[in-house]
Amino acid sequence: MSDGMTDEEKRRDQLLAAPDATEEDAAPRIDVTQRADNVTRIDIRDDAPVRPGNPEEEPADD
Repeated sequence: MSDGMTDEEKRRDQLLAAPDATEEDAAPRIDVTQRADNVTRIDIRDDAPVRPGNPEEEPADD
């Protein structure tokens, strides 16, 4: 059964359903790139308000 919503619309709806939620809560936090050789790359966005890792340390340049 289809509800006519895209995955992004469903994500946004779910994130904004919480009490006191704001548009900023629904902002994208990752970028997903699909390459031609069927490899998927997932990157944490630079403007994501919450990032994995220790916030006291500078990120390593890989």
